[in-house]
Amino acid sequence: MTFIKVENLIINIEYIAAVKLANQTVSGEECISILLATPKLPLLQIESAFPNSYHYEWLDFTGIPANAIRNYFSSFNTVIDLVPQTA
Repeated sequence: MTFIKVENLIINIEYIAAVKLANQTVSGEECISILLATPKLPLLQIESAFPNSYHYEWLDFTGIPANAIRNYFSSFNTVIDLVPQTA
């Protein structure tokens, strides 16, 4: 289990479903977006049989935190780039 810390937020990377490295906030500001998929706790055992047992939430980061996240998810030590950009 690995965690990343962004300012005062600590994220378990096992719950990161997607990362948008180039996105915009509703106000048009450039940001990095992380989609978290956290498990819902079933109220009844029968609910655990359903495949959509996750809660999804997008988190947007701007400024210095966005740059740190971009660097982390752009690193060849962290992510395998299937279609690398050529210079």
